[in-house]
Amino acid sequence: MALYFFYFFAFTAILSSFSVIFSNNPVHSVLWLIVTFFSVAGFFILVGAEFLALLLMIVYVGALAVLFLFVVMMLNINFAGLRSGVAQYLPFGILIGLVIFIELILAFIPWDFKEQSVNNLSSPINLSETNTVALGKVVYTDYFLLFQCAGIILLIAMIGSIVLTLRSRPDVKRQNITEQIFRDPNSSIEVKDINPGEGI
Repeated sequence: MALYFFYFFAFTAILSSFSVIFSNNPVHSVLWLIVTFFSVAGFFILVGAEFLALLLMIVYVGALAVLFLFVVMMLNINFAGLRSGVAQYLPFGILIGLVIFIELILAFIPWDFKEQSVNNLSSPINLSETNTVALGKVVYTDYFLLFQCAGIILLIAMIGSIVLTLRSRPDVKRQNITEQIFRDPNSSIEVKDINPGEGI
């Protein structure tokens, strides 16, 4: 039964990943990307890494993919103008594609490993601990610096998306907090002496 689920998730992941690349509408590309994330989460569930599957769905689908969707919809990018410059960067793109293709070929070539490398293939696992606890111990001890760097990169990406979508329009009234805090009370408040029965 697990084999059928594997083929289903594999077919869905490959189909949706190609749809991300070849979709004409950028919003549709982001939606296909969400389908790809769900398919990869299914792989994690099949191998018993439920925490990674939920983390993938919460972080990537719930945060990054939605962020991509909002950025694509709010920036209102002229994609027709972007496609006009494809021919200019086509040789560079072909070069990068060839490099990635060669790397994939090298990855599938059978390698001859030394006898000492067998000890690095597996690490002692405490079966009494769940995969969440084991992953937390590794992330927050051996890879703590890399984990914090990843958080800083995500923070910079979030700030960058906010800066890109923030537009100053002269016909829209906005709150200037700095001017509000440092204003002079004498110039902002005016006392009127109104006689009874008269308007302002």
